[in-house]
Amino acid sequence: MGVFERFLSVWVALAIIAGTLLGNVFPSIFEVMSGIEFAQVNLIIAVLIWLMIYPVMVQVNFESITQIAKEPKGLILTVAINWLVKPFTMALVGWLFFKGVFADFIHPETANEYLAGVILLGVAPCTAMVFIWSQLTKGDASYTLVQVSVNDVIMIFAFAPIAALLLGITDIVVPWQTLLLSVALYVVAPLVAGLLTRKKLKRKATRQQHNVESALQAFDARLKPWSIVGLLLTVVLLFGFQAEVLLTRPLDIAMIATPLLIQTYGIFAVTFLIALLIKLPHRIAAPACLIGTSNFFELAVAVAISLFGLQSGAALATVVGVLVEVPVMLSLVWFANRTRHWFSQN
Repeated sequence: MGVFERFLSVWVALAIIAGTLLGNVFPSIFEVMSGIEFAQVNLIIAVLIWLMIYPVMVQVNFESITQIAKEPKGLILTVAINWLVKPFTMALVGWLFFKGVFADFIHPETANEYLAGVILLGVAPCTAMVFIWSQLTKGDASYTLVQVSVNDVIMIFAFAPIAALLLGITDIVVPWQTLLLSVALYVVAPLVAGLLTRKKLKRKATRQQHNVESALQAFDARLKPWSIVGLLLTVVLLFGFQAEVLLTRPLDIAMIATPLLIQTYGIFAVTFLIALLIKLPHRIAAPACLIGTSNFFELAVAVAISLFGLQSGAALATVVGVLVEVPVMLSLVWFANRTRHWFSQN
C-alpha cells in the first residue's frame, strides 16, 4: 500500500479544510466552477470522478461476469437493502429527528423540507463513487460493476414511485438528463475505455511474452496515485462549493447530518451482519455493504431543486449528504478492511 492510500484519511481531512478555506477566500472562483454543469452534473467533478473510476474499469474481467450467476447472494443482498430497506429506514430516521428530536429548533415547514431531502438521498443509491470504495477494499471489480448496473436499471423504474410514496407527492418527475448523463459518464464511458485499455494491455503482454495479470497490476499501480488525487480534488471542490453554507449555517448542517450519519452506519451494520450470516466472501461482501450506504447525490440534488427550489431546505439536505459521504465512507472502508479476516474464516 502506497503512501497515498496509507494516509488517505489524513489527506481527505486536509482536503476538507483546504476546500472550506479556499471557498471562503476565493468564493467567485468556486462560483464559476460550480456553474460549469449540465443537467445538475458538475462537469469538473465528473472528469475527476471519471479519473477515479477508469483504473477500476480496467480491472473488470468480462470473462468472469458470466460466473456471477454462481454467486447470486451478493447481488440479491444489494438489491434488497437498496430498494426494500434503505429508503424506508431513511424516512423513519429522518422523521424521528426532524419531527421529534429537533422539532423545537426547526420551523415545521423547514423540517418538512429537510425530511424530503434526506428521503431523496435514501431513494437514490450511488452510481459513481461506489467503484472507488470497492477498489479501496479490494472488492471484485466485475461483481461491483454488475451490482451497480442492476441498481441503475431498477432506479429507472423504482425511483419515482418510491420517492412519491415516501414524500406524499404524486407528480415527481425523474430528471432523465441527470440520470442518463450520470450513468453514461460514470459507468458506460469508463467501462468502454477500460475494456479497450485491457485488450491493448493483454495484446502487448502476449506479444512481449509477459504475464498478462502482472501487466494489468503494473498499469493499475501507475494509475492508482492519480485516482487518489482525483478523490482529493473532488473533496476540495465539494467543500469549496459549499464553504459559505458550512460557516454560516453550522447548526442546520449538524441537525441534517445527524440522521444521515445514523442511517449510514445503521444500514452498513445491517448489511454487514447479513453478509456474515450468509457467508459472502469479502471481495463481494465489502462492496455490497458500501453500495447500500452511499448515495447518488446528483440525482437527489436535481430532484430536490426541481420540487422545492434551489434555496430550499430539501436542496440543502441533499448537499449535506454530499459533504458527509466521503469522510463517512472512508471510515467504513477502514472498518471493512480491518474485518477482512472475519470473512476469510467463512
